[in-house]
Parts: sequence; C-alpha cells; structure tokens
Amino acid sequence: MMTQKQTIGFVGTGVMGKSMAKHLLYNGYPLHVHTRTKEKAEDLLKAGAVWEDSVESLTKASDVIITIIGTPLDVEEVYLGGKGIIKNAKSGTYIIDMTTSKPSLAVDIYKAAKEKDVYALDAPVSGGDVGAREAKLAIMVGGDKEAFEKMLPIFETMGENIILQGEAGAGQHTKMVNQISIAPAMIGICEALMYAKKAQLDPSTVLESISTGAAGSWSLSNYAPRMIKGDFAPGFAIKHFIKDMKIAQESAKEMNLPTPSLTMALEMYEELANQGEDESGIHALIKYFE
Repeated sequence: MMTQKQTIGFVGTGVMGKSMAKHLLYNGYPLHVHTRTKEKAEDLLKAGAVWEDSVESLTKASDVIITIIGTPLDVEEVYLGGKGIIKNAKSGTYIIDMTTSKPSLAVDIYKAAKEKDVYALDAPVSGGDVGAREAKLAIMVGGDKEAFEKMLPIFETMGENIILQGEAGAGQHTKMVNQISIAPAMIGICEALMYAKKAQLDPSTVLESISTGAAGSWSLSNYAPRMIKGDFAPGFAIKHFIKDMKIAQESAKEMNLPTPSLTMALEMYEELANQGEDESGIHALIKYFE
C-alpha cells in the first residue's frame, strides 16, 4: 500500500523558490503556495499547486512548511509573528527555512518551535538558479538528526549534496562560510579576466585552460562565461548577496573574527548597487573593474 505524501506548504517563489517548488510538485507532493506577488506563482498554480492567501492559511493546510524568502526580518515575521507559522502550526509539523538568514535567528525559531511540538530545521542552499533548476543544490542543514532524516526525501527532490552540519543554526553558519569563500573569489575572477583582456588574450580560450587546473571552481565555470558574454541576468542578485555578506560580517564580529576580504568585497558590491546594479547577478562585479 502506497503511503500518502506529506502536504507541503511553500512560501516564496522567486528565482530559486519557483524551481525548488516545481521539483516537489513533479515528485508527487501535494503543494500549497503563498508569495507576496501571486503572479510569481502562476506557473506552479497551472502545474497543480494550490494557492493560499496567507501564511496562516498555508500553515494550517500543511504537514511540512518550506520558506525561501527575503531578509532575516522577513523570516522573523513569517515564523515568529502573530499570524506566522509557529503560532498556527499543528503539533508534529516540520518547518524548514531555506532562506539565507542569521544563525542566531535559526536558533530562536528552533526554540519557539520546540515549545509547540514542531520540528524546525535551518537549511540554506547554494548552487544558484542553475542548481535550483537542475535539482543539484547543496543543502546545508542545522537541527535535530531525527527531523533531518525524516525530511531527507524532500531535500533529495531539490538537491544532491545534503549534509546535516550540526544543531540549530549550523546550516546558516555553513552558508556564511560559503558566502565568505565566494566574495573574494569573485574579485579574483574579475581581476583575472581583466588581466586576460589587457594582455590581448581571448578570455574564452584562457578559461578553457585554467578552469580544469588549480584555478578551477564552480564560480569560475559558471560566472566567468556570463561575464565574457556580458550576460548579467541574476541567477543570484547583488542585493541578495549584499544581505548575505552583511549577515556573515555581523556573525563574524560576534565571534571576534576579522574578515578583511569580505569587507572589501562588500564595499565593491555596495558601490555597484548604488550605481543601480542591485538587481544584476553577482557576476556583474566585472563592471566595477571595467
């Protein structure tokens, strides 16, 4: 006898969320969705998702709730607000925040959820629009092992590299490690491509040589070709990266850890955002050098 799959409530259907929600739908999960702008959910509704007018109604209809939304303030409101998830969740509900948010907030959500007999996981992702579309995201999880194991089949519909990093907040801390790694790497890629151009080399041919050697990385392979083409459509927008870097900087300060390269990258990205590039992809950093 086939077991009925859990009903999933999904909040946030932006560039990443829409693809992630589609994978859940195509894998047979009953899906209820809510997002600030209903138009952004139209594709999912046509594919069989059920629209919910509020976070409150979505929560009451769901066994598992997944969020991938904007800022830590949004996360706090959606989870801990008066009409939010924890206040309205049934006992035994699983809640998974896949937004990149503050580790300390993930701990607060976990504690508030535990009081209501609700299981909370923080599970931010990496892999950008391509990873979300191809269900190849890296998913970094914080929370209880039992809850993680119960939710693993759901995670496996959206990603490939899925690791429980530790207790509540550990997923968010791991994502901060990820963003701190990317920030100076993006500067290096831009400087390298500018050097190739100044040396009158063909950047695409240079990329063929260096991408399989010690300089090779996901960022180099995925972002450098877009920089060369001048395609700055956002797989991951500058405004979101700035938000992440500020969280990383704040968390590092709490641990008395200096992060000079993160600070430099943040300043460069903020300058680009002030020039109207906040909706461009993070690879638009090349414009800072051009």
